[in-house]
Amino acid sequence: MHQISNYVYAHDDLLGWDIPTKRLPNPYHDFPYMLIKGVLSADECHSITSSVLDTQNSTAASLRGGNVNSDIRKTAIYTLSLEQQVLYQSRFDALRSDIEHFFSLILTHSTDVQVLGYEEGAFYVKHSDDSSELRSRDGDTIGYVSVAPERKLSTVLFANDSYEGGELIFNYLYDENKEMIRLKPKAGDMIVFLSNPYFAHEVLPVIKGFRLSLVAWHDALI
Repeated sequence: MHQISNYVYAHDDLLGWDIPTKRLPNPYHDFPYMLIKGVLSADECHSITSSVLDTQNSTAASLRGGNVNSDIRKTAIYTLSLEQQVLYQSRFDALRSDIEHFFSLILTHSTDVQVLGYEEGAFYVKHSDDSSELRSRDGDTIGYVSVAPERKLSTVLFANDSYEGGELIFNYLYDENKEMIRLKPKAGDMIVFLSNPYFAHEVLPVIKGFRLSLVAWHDALI
């Protein structure tokens, strides 16, 4: 493993793979991602989660290319009200300068927020937000190819935390005890990370309850 921030190490396989979008934040940060607490209040999170559960109006989330493969991704997409969309955007705009400073970039464009619900048994296997994984005939990872270069930064805002399982794992990142980074933020917290394969991640299956997150991807000048 090689150290990429004060408290985080990355798998050495990444050094040997052809990763066209390989880039890391300042190595003197404690962590190579941001965990921003309290972006939404408890009441705001409860309101958003309740409205999603009340409407039960969702579609199955697809992969890039539009196909639905429940072996890779079992999630549902919901819709925020206009008022909730405005709230989300105002909170993100307030964080913009801090995010730009942390990652040394200038944000230029953001996707619409995607509202992702995970019921019991739902999950999303390992993936990189800007690249597709290349595998050998034996199924081993041998590199990544960029397929969404406009995705420079990923943001995940957690709208609730009343569920079991469903942790966010960074598959190639490890803590000082050589344990894979595993995160389960509190409701209202946001995780911000680069979209490249260093930050390949997965959502573990939800064991009990319902997991709701607000996800967006951002282009930037680097």
